[in-house]
Amino acid sequence: MIQIFKTFDDKPLKLVPLDNIEPGCWINIVAPSEEELILISKKASVPLELLNASLDDEETSRIDIEDDILSIIVDIPFTEMEDNSLTYDTYPLSIIHSENILITVCLKNSKILTDFINGKVKTFFTYKKSRFTLQILSRVSTYFLLYLRQIDKKSLMIEKRLHKSMKNRELIQLHSLEKSLVYFSTSLKANEITLEKMLKLDIIQKYEEDKDVLEDVIIENKQAIEMTEIYSNILASTMDFFASVISNNLNIVMKVLASVTILMSIPTMISGIMGMNIVFPFNTDSINTFYVITLLTLLICGTVAWILHKKDMFR
Repeated sequence: MIQIFKTFDDKPLKLVPLDNIEPGCWINIVAPSEEELILISKKASVPLELLNASLDDEETSRIDIEDDILSIIVDIPFTEMEDNSLTYDTYPLSIIHSENILITVCLKNSKILTDFINGKVKTFFTYKKSRFTLQILSRVSTYFLLYLRQIDKKSLMIEKRLHKSMKNRELIQLHSLEKSLVYFSTSLKANEITLEKMLKLDIIQKYEEDKDVLEDVIIENKQAIEMTEIYSNILASTMDFFASVISNNLNIVMKVLASVTILMSIPTMISGIMGMNIVFPFNTDSINTFYVITLLTLLICGTVAWILHKKDMFR
């Protein structure tokens, strides 16, 4: 999918869709085909390798400069539905500065860019490439922080459910959140290196305001890194805690089952002995003998049960 937009001075705060590429426009490319990439490469005079770079979901954050064309690749957060559960991941986003055009390329349609298209970001201009790029990066940091708060709230909800029922589903969901935090941590640290490299770029050095905006983005990114580390430690300790609780519950169940087995083995053993084809020193055919043996068995079982109870074997 290819979308072309442009803001005009006589139409402030309004993003106008275009049919053709014009100087000062923004080209938003989402999950493109090979033919679309070749078309944009020819019309915008951008190397095809730069357009293809962010279409590899394993691509790392970096800055490339080729023939006066600047390419900035950063990892951006995404939410996805998997097994009726919301999961979090990251994908690369490429921001390309050609001579008069800004191009964004991503594998999936991102809320970060649709916020600009839908007017949720009020003040931005497509022809101010450096400022627009910094606004996109600021939006990336904002969404990282937003999703981190969602992960924290979701982990607390799952933890409350775990207190009531020790099911595998809740543990799997916690593990999924833990994986998401690992992805976030890796991407945020890679983004941090890229953002700090941007401070040295000429386009940032030209305008003091742009430099201040970039420094704010770096601060937000560092804050997201710290939050990720904190939530990762909390989730790891929570997983360890509930693993210990589950192990302890299993030990309790095994202890109770062992106690019940001991009690059940007493009458079984006595009846087995009495059923042997041997001569006893008392009359085994009498009904009174049956009652005596039954009473004796109950007495032994009661004594053993009292001893096991004293040793907390039933809880």
